[in-house]
Amino acid sequence: MSKTHLFDLDGKVAFVSGASRGIGEAIAKLLAQQGAHVIVSSRKLEGCQHVADAIIADGGKATAVACHIGEMEQITQVFAGIREQFGRLDILVNNAATNPQFCNVLDTDLGAFQKTVDVNIRGYFFMSVEAGKLMRDNGGGSIINVASINGISPGVFQGIYSVTKAAVINMTKVFAKECAAFGIRCNALLPGLTDTKFASALVKNDAILKMALAQIPLKRVADPSEMAGAVLFLASDASSYTTGVSLNVDGGFLS
Repeated sequence: MSKTHLFDLDGKVAFVSGASRGIGEAIAKLLAQQGAHVIVSSRKLEGCQHVADAIIADGGKATAVACHIGEMEQITQVFAGIREQFGRLDILVNNAATNPQFCNVLDTDLGAFQKTVDVNIRGYFFMSVEAGKLMRDNGGGSIINVASINGISPGVFQGIYSVTKAAVINMTKVFAKECAAFGIRCNALLPGLTDTKFASALVKNDAILKMALAQIPLKRVADPSEMAGAVLFLASDASSYTTGVSLNVDGGFLS
């Protein structure tokens, strides 16, 4: 019996934002293991280069690119570079995000509000627009937005972050509907509590962690690698008839 090639990404070009650590790093490494040339991106080149070097050392293909998705000029520049160097983009993983404030919603700072919206909504939106144009020119592709369970069930003291993640879930449906005619699929990953630096305020606080685990049927925090498999499914031909979906990977939290 021959093995399935549903998850093969040979010849594909993938861009992963926020890929210098955590969930993004795990996604970048798995997509590369499956044959994709991965463009590893985040705000600072050094961290991206470290991940790209690890991928190459493991026999994969990777390029490191600095891009702050909260800066429109950087988005424009990075896609001009992708068009010039690769001439195509098959997979976009919008994973970079920010959550600068942990407080009661009534204490939301305007600066923190604007920063969160600029990265988590505007950044995802225009990254998808630029990627979508490249995909349209090359017969299709897959956009995966890393949202959050907070987009469905708001996190305590994570007001504006939760609002932006709800917007990402709706944005996913918008792109799915309007880009299907171009062979472009768009889906969202909704991670639950995951052991990353991003979630350290929750994971490292024993009282908060105990309260969180009480609501998770699997009774544990996820490892970043456990998010990568779901993204591989959404990026590959295994999900060829799947678009507009929000996939919960949350240990049963939302069930």
